[in-house]
Amino acid sequence: MTWEQLRAKWPWLPETSERWHQHPIGGGWVENSASVGDSAWIGDSAMVYGSAQVYDSAQVYDSARVYGSAQVYDSARVYGSAQVCDSARVFDSARVCGSAMVYGSARVYDSAMVFGSARVYGSALVRGSALVFDSAMVCGSSQVC
Repeated sequence: MTWEQLRAKWPWLPETSERWHQHPIGGGWVENSASVGDSAWIGDSAMVYGSAQVYDSAQVYDSARVYGSAQVYDSARVYGSAQVCDSARVFDSARVCGSAMVYGSARVYDSAMVFGSARVYGSALVRGSALVFDSAMVCGSSQVC
């Protein structure tokens, strides 16, 4: 996706892409302040920005966004129009997809999935083979496992 196409989708982006680059694996857009490892995959419509980190064999694709100081690593996947932000972490083989959001200092790991329009936030943990979906909210210091 070109910068102009991305701006049409998200008009809040700056007019020029001078602070951004396309990741060599997948072609997705990465702000220069973010860190994406060489083995990670960022799909051409996905974005990683702020001080976010994506590394190992993690994948971010479709229209997903990872930002703030969030981290996505190991073989985790973030896709659809999902968002991972603030200081949240998604790792191991966890999945966040659909229009789900993981934020605050929440953690999603093991083989857990967060999807639909679910929200996981605060210092909540979703782990094991847990599924959080539809319009579910997991927050505070809650744990789903």
